[in-house]
Amino acid sequence: MAPLKAGEPAPNFNKESTQGPIDLTNYRGRWLVLFFYPKDFTSGCTKEVCDFRDLLPGMDADVVGVSPDPVDRHLAFQEEYALPFPLLADEDHALAEAYGAWGEKTSHGRSYQGLIRSTFIIDPQGMVAEAMHNVQADGHAGRVRERLTELRE
Repeated sequence: MAPLKAGEPAPNFNKESTQGPIDLTNYRGRWLVLFFYPKDFTSGCTKEVCDFRDLLPGMDADVVGVSPDPVDRHLAFQEEYALPFPLLADEDHALAEAYGAWGEKTSHGRSYQGLIRSTFIIDPQGMVAEAMHNVQADGHAGRVRERLTELRE
């Protein structure tokens, strides 16, 4: 499936999370940062989620993290790093596929299917305002905050 682009409707979802079932419609009327990351407790992903945690107060948006890990692993990750936002379990990677955040990756010369680190800023009407594909974890939350500020101006 082709990656989502700005101006397209955000695909709806209803997934289990660390805060119970979450549906995209729960966020209507508010800005949402939906970020996809590969795996709990890995160095890059830990850096990214902690950056979102630390920058959350200045974002004036809801933040939701998504990875293929199960809810029980998300709960341990959330507790370990005091994450104030929900983490969605996308074990079948259907949500990642719908957003174009699942596809071919290459590591150490080997190709495989996996989660592509991506972030989507969804406006209060449920439209994708910004789509960031194949991003680097380091500094990404700060770039998202800057872009969110620009989109509101």
